[in-house]
Amino acid sequence: MPVNYRTPSPEQLYPVSGVNLGIAQAAIRKPDHHDLTLIALAAGSRVAGVFTLNRFCAAPVQVCRRHLELGDDIRALVINTGNANAGTGEAGWQAATRTCAVVADLLAIEDRQVLPFSTGVILEPLPIDKLLAALPNCVTNLRADRWHAAAQAIMTTDTVAKAASRRVDIDGRPITVTGIAKGAGMIRPNMATMLAFVATDAGLAGPLLERLLREAADESFNGITVDGDTSTNDSFVLIATGQSGVDILADDSAAYATLRETVIAIAAELAQAIVRDGEGASKFITIAVENGRHRDECRRVAYAIAHSPLVKTAFFASDPNLGRILAAIGYAEIEPLAIDRVRVWLSDGDNEVLVAEQGGRAATYREEDGAAIMAKAEIGIRVELATGTARATVYTSDLSYDYVKINADYRS
Repeated sequence: MPVNYRTPSPEQLYPVSGVNLGIAQAAIRKPDHHDLTLIALAAGSRVAGVFTLNRFCAAPVQVCRRHLELGDDIRALVINTGNANAGTGEAGWQAATRTCAVVADLLAIEDRQVLPFSTGVILEPLPIDKLLAALPNCVTNLRADRWHAAAQAIMTTDTVAKAASRRVDIDGRPITVTGIAKGAGMIRPNMATMLAFVATDAGLAGPLLERLLREAADESFNGITVDGDTSTNDSFVLIATGQSGVDILADDSAAYATLRETVIAIAAELAQAIVRDGEGASKFITIAVENGRHRDECRRVAYAIAHSPLVKTAFFASDPNLGRILAAIGYAEIEPLAIDRVRVWLSDGDNEVLVAEQGGRAATYREEDGAAIMAKAEIGIRVELATGTARATVYTSDLSYDYVKINADYRS
């Protein structure tokens, strides 16, 4: 079960004017399972995306990049689960482009205006005939109020659907931002292993939309990790339909600041939901590194801790074997690292315990205090480097027996 996360109800997910969603059962991997989603966008919508840095990026990622190079006037997104269409060579490219062509024909748009997305098993051919046969069903049930159903249809090893929605006032008009995401394993930055789709009915020109997308990714999906793996299919897409009649033209305006805050809040909620639902997770861990020379340095330390199997298994066992945190800080390749100035705390939101200072165990630290905090479902690690004023925060989970079971049985 996810750590302190519950999927919003359908009524809590506001429709975004200009966005309609349809789902269908394509039986790509499992029968009687909604595994195909179509998102249709109104004319005039603008779309931006960021994608995995994995060199074996999936065919749909390659096609998305190509279509976005040709223009941001995207009119449809199609997402399948059960098969990643990655490591599939030329056949995978052909399957992704054929999917776009069929969607374009069904919606009377151009092939280049369709973005394909896939998630699931790597190195297996996409059963394209099943996918194409189910696409008309997606079209016939396109509706504006299907965000909740779509969040469920894009799940793979997720145990719960992930979604978020907000309404804010900009220039006296209501603006909606709604998003969905999937991800539970192979989670790591650059971006993180997941799919995420966020839409707003505000209007944004291409360069401004690109900027907002990257700012949102940096503040959310680029700050989470479950197991350190970077998938072949990572994608985060931001859609601006402009249907509200509010057009944001400058990044120094109050309107942009409000929308930026809202989009980042949605992205952060989705990103944290992914970690809370990490494969086999029983703990949600916030790692804050502060007073470093620069943000990258702080992130390097945070990720060294977050990626350590020794740290993560200790947290799963509620074992205050906290020397493992110091070891991770020590191999984070920070030069120079003033060991005698580093301090480490544990917290549970109500209590904070100083664990280490001056190169060793804090004189005031008692192991029973550390054990009490580590028994909680939500735990904070705070590290002070004392070399500057920069800070960074990373969210992660523990590493449990169930993580091994889930991934050992993934294809069965």
